[in-house]
Amino acid sequence: MKNKKLEKIVLIGPVYPYKGGISHYTGLMYRSLAKKYKTIMVSYKLQYPKFMFKKEQKDYENDSFKIENTRYSINTANPFNWVKVALEIRKIKPDLVIFQWWHPYFTPCYFMLEILMKNIKKMFICHNVFPHERFPLDRFLTKLVLRQGNCFVTQSKLDTENLLSIEKNAQYIEAVHPTYNVFKFENMSKKRAREILDISQEESVLLFFGFVREYKGLKYLLKAMKLLKQSEKQFRLLVVGDFGDDRQDYMDLIKQCNIQDMIEIYDGYIPDREVEKYFAASDLVVLPYESATQSGIVQIAYGFEIPVVVTNVGGLPDVVQNNYTGYVVPPKSPEALAEKIEEFFSERKGNEFIKNIKQEAYKFSWEKMNENIEQLYNQIND
Repeated sequence: MKNKKLEKIVLIGPVYPYKGGISHYTGLMYRSLAKKYKTIMVSYKLQYPKFMFKKEQKDYENDSFKIENTRYSINTANPFNWVKVALEIRKIKPDLVIFQWWHPYFTPCYFMLEILMKNIKKMFICHNVFPHERFPLDRFLTKLVLRQGNCFVTQSKLDTENLLSIEKNAQYIEAVHPTYNVFKFENMSKKRAREILDISQEESVLLFFGFVREYKGLKYLLKAMKLLKQSEKQFRLLVVGDFGDDRQDYMDLIKQCNIQDMIEIYDGYIPDREVEKYFAASDLVVLPYESATQSGIVQIAYGFEIPVVVTNVGGLPDVVQNNYTGYVVPPKSPEALAEKIEEFFSERKGNEFIKNIKQEAYKFSWEKMNENIEQLYNQIND
């Protein structure tokens, strides 16, 4: 006999005012789940201690992702708090607790919550099974938490392989990362966006968006821009995001490639309401990553119906159909990037790819993710 149907969910993860893609993801997941289920949002009163995350973790000025009645309960560094939070969740008597998982830092906190909620079904949304920047013990710490879960949503083939490497009998669904279609605050035209950014209407505009980290391969895109300088077309690359300590290395590379006139740098955290103008102004979004599991940047691009160029790493090829919604190229190859960027514009692929992105919309919808969650819940209750 099956247990009762899914009705009440506790969702655990970062939401407004916390910054970043996973915070956006969790907020959008809550809104989608809340349309069908009684959903309680439980977030952090402390996500990371300041010594671990020195930059500001919160942004109160951008409340477009605000979730009313969020319980900011969890202090990830306080074991006494974990007991208190677990008891509070047990009083709610949810049918399912959904955790966002992306880094083993959360292992002590989540492990204790799991142990104290042992009779409640637990699902993990795996943004990364293992962290981007690996370290000793990360596999052990990840296994400690995920082995206590009942079911999982992975969002790339790589994450599925990683999950099965630590829990070979895991109940999971491999689902594509849903689209972020909520940044169109003004439905801004390309013409207007370029006027705001002082970019010519005639230029072919590329966008690199998000935190600038070594594994994201920006240096290969900059070298591709050097190759594109030989083209008859006018190319411009917008590099929009927060640089780390190696910012000067990129500035030196731009100078070395003699592409200063082709590059616009917008350094720093981009508030939610400022995102639209950069995507609206662009023709093509480029993710030249050296490694990846999946990326919310592709889904922001799809939300604006903009084609993408990605490298053949991690889960990126799972969400980009080559020569249909964009291009998939080998990693660490400026030549391959330049070739496909040139092809996109010379063969005027824009309208065709945009039409295809629209046709794929349901596959990337939050409604589809809800179906996956309910399917998994029913499986673990058989």
